[in-house]
Amino acid sequence: MTRTAFITGITGQDGSYLTELLLEQGYEVHGSVRRTSTLERSRLAHLYADPDIYNQRLFLHYADLDDPTTLRRILHRVQPQELYHLAGQSHVGLSFEIPETTCEFTAMGTLRLLEILRDLPEPPRFFHATSSEMFGRPAQSPQTESTPLAPINPYGCAKAFATQMVRVYRDSHGLFMVNGILYNHESPRRGENFVTRKICHAAAAIKLKQQKELSLGDTSAQRDWGHARDYVRGMWLALSHAVPGDYVFATGKVHSVQDVIETAFAAVDLDWRDYVRFDSHFLRPSEPLHLVGDASKAKAELGWSPTTSFADLIREMTQAELGALSLKEPQGNA
Repeated sequence: MTRTAFITGITGQDGSYLTELLLEQGYEVHGSVRRTSTLERSRLAHLYADPDIYNQRLFLHYADLDDPTTLRRILHRVQPQELYHLAGQSHVGLSFEIPETTCEFTAMGTLRLLEILRDLPEPPRFFHATSSEMFGRPAQSPQTESTPLAPINPYGCAKAFATQMVRVYRDSHGLFMVNGILYNHESPRRGENFVTRKICHAAAAIKLKQQKELSLGDTSAQRDWGHARDYVRGMWLALSHAVPGDYVFATGKVHSVQDVIETAFAAVDLDWRDYVRFDSHFLRPSEPLHLVGDASKAKAELGWSPTTSFADLIREMTQAELGALSLKEPQGNA
């Protein structure tokens, strides 16, 4: 019997990789998309250009997290066995600029979805993509599933609320619900307003003489960075497990923004010192410290571990930018 999955945030970085994985596993995949003035959904373009996939095994539905009536109607009709909740405002820096919007979609949007699932005749297995940002400045390093929550930015606060509500619904209503505590994960499909993508894009653009320099804030900030492909595999494994629980998905290795810079510029044979400039405009009001995850539970119970190294990830992102920018160069340019 073909399993059916529903993905909120299907057009995002994680949603697109997860869609590919589930289709490879033989699923029928449904996803919610926001109704906007643009139809640009480049991360899924290769899938809905395929007539054997789009509207055959992959279906998109207009819905949003602040429209529970539409979501409820769609879920009653689709009746998925699995639901992956990836949607929400996920940019940490932007959450300081739009804290109410961040909390409305990331926190309250998740609660509305939980209420819908609670009322379904056969609630699906539910995966909530939460974040290491809810740990803030943790007293212990690395962090585990039991590390106390102490967020220090609006995004982390919203995720902490949503994570706790998932635990409440799992424990109080007996629902199969999983919190995947995702540490930073990137790919060539990462949004352009994220620092890793910004750096890789700049390195490629400078190499092609399409950009002169790169301005950044604190390059000493450190993160546990992995590849999105690895992390969506963890999502699927978590919902395929016999019992629900919370899982940290992380590499267990920390790198700085400076490491991203040096790796990206080295990938295009440039000396970063000639092009990178400091700009205080990019500094965040509060920066998390020592965020590095211990994924030993995911490894022991799910058989999950990351497969792509930090260096390979940044090189892949930079080469992808180089290829994309080369295609846009005017005829005759070097």
